[in-house]
Amino acid sequence: MRVSYAIVFVSDMKRSVAFYRDTLDIPLRFETPGWTEFDTGGTTLALHLSDEPSVPGGDSDHLPAGRCRWGFCVPDLNGFHVKMTERGVPCAQEPKEVFGARIAQYADPDGMGFSVSEERQSP
Repeated sequence: MRVSYAIVFVSDMKRSVAFYRDTLDIPLRFETPGWTEFDTGGTTLALHLSDEPSVPGGDSDHLPAGRCRWGFCVPDLNGFHVKMTERGVPCAQEPKEVFGARIAQYADPDGMGFSVSEERQSP
């Protein structure tokens, strides 16, 4: 079994599309006012417009029901981190070793956290 898609409920579709497409550089598959899809190379990332407002300042370690956290993998975490910092993306954890992997934590425009790890090199 594999993850085929992840749905992220957003408060502002245009702002979120710009973030995922332009800031994170994820290829846009298609966009509508209520539903947008991105191609992440095997898993679809879908944005769904929500009527519920986001709750700023929530505890990112205890996410309420209805929210999610996912992870991306990049070949060069340091380079990715520099690009995100330059683009003003909030960083909750700078790149560091966690359980044998290099990982960092960021937040999207609605404050939802996501992880980014570095691809492991073969020995």
